[in-house]
Amino acid sequence: MAKRPDTILIAGGGPVGATAAWLLARAGLPVAVLEKEPGVVIDYRASTIHPPTLDLLEECGAADAMIEMGLICPVWQFRDREQGRIAEFDLSVLAGDTRHPYRLQCEQFKLVGWLYDRLDEHDGAALLFEHEVTGVAQDGDGVTVTCRTPDGETEHRGAWLIAADGGRSTVRKLLDIGFEGYTHPEHFLVSGTRFDFKSALPDICSVNYTADPVEWFLLLEIPDMWRIVVPVEPAVEADDAVSDRYLQGCLNNLLPRDEPYEIEVRAIYRVSQRVADAYRKGRVFLAGDAAHINNPLGGMGLNGGLHDAIDLTGRLASVAHGRAAEAELDGYEARRKPEAVNAINAITERNKKLMEERDPEVRARNLDDWRALAADPERSYRYLLDTSMISSLRRSGMIA
Repeated sequence: MAKRPDTILIAGGGPVGATAAWLLARAGLPVAVLEKEPGVVIDYRASTIHPPTLDLLEECGAADAMIEMGLICPVWQFRDREQGRIAEFDLSVLAGDTRHPYRLQCEQFKLVGWLYDRLDEHDGAALLFEHEVTGVAQDGDGVTVTCRTPDGETEHRGAWLIAADGGRSTVRKLLDIGFEGYTHPEHFLVSGTRFDFKSALPDICSVNYTADPVEWFLLLEIPDMWRIVVPVEPAVEADDAVSDRYLQGCLNNLLPRDEPYEIEVRAIYRVSQRVADAYRKGRVFLAGDAAHINNPLGGMGLNGGLHDAIDLTGRLASVAHGRAAEAELDGYEARRKPEAVNAINAITERNKKLMEERDPEVRARNLDDWRALAADPERSYRYLLDTSMISSLRRSGMIA
């Protein structure tokens, strides 16, 4: 049980919750992470780290750690299944705007593992595994969280609670905070193989978005394999979609082979575009997927959640150490929610529509627009500022 009344409780020990915990611990604040799983969850759904996220995580050591564990990708492509490469974008043009002018491919569970090691060594941090949040109560002095554990029910008292417990956030539901938006009808299927696609498709790069009216796909290189994301029609049962037969069919649609692919990763999940009605209720704050969820086309969900953690923990530290009045905490939602709506959701929605467009005339116009965008240095530069999230962070004042 968290003992100190000034402890900051964190529901959820994923990348957002663990990052928040590490930033708070480094700021000299006691923190307790309540994580329902018994340890690091191996999840391949998120791996892209954008340039300004690395800039913001330099001071705490996480940026260097991820760079060491990850794959630097300075170039990405937009492609068409029939026509091949349509446009290529080189993030090195952002060298004057960021210290990391590239996308980094580092699976989120690697970041979580590194953070757990740091927290485990820190006297002011408690990692409480197999603690599933079941209740939240708050008053003017603090928050009490009830957890289900293998040893029975426990209670934890703290000054504040950060809910980083995912898109199905128990804390958000307990607080009756709305989560407006919609769920895409199709599933998203993630697979991973060690087959080297660059050996067979020499014109690709490490990050490739491929449009197609029937089955668009994302082909992404991570340090030890290639990750593929494809849509699955609602009529296909989830168990069928992760079967060898179905996955081999998807991969052979991408690149036909005489030999079967060795499939290292397989997972299927639903994707929504939603933003919480409020990011704060009393002494409880929502962050990451608990506050906003979106499709993965653009790699913005994880990054947006990390930006939430960085902004919120800075405010909490300022208030706790007497550098700012409690009103400072009101600025969290005012800064972060508009970017979830206007940047993260808007860009990922647009990306999906471009990838799946079925009208032949509209598709042709879209491809011509992509070619023109990539060919215009000024437009391309502004576009990369947006898609790398530099524009978003500048608008909100998180970076200069």
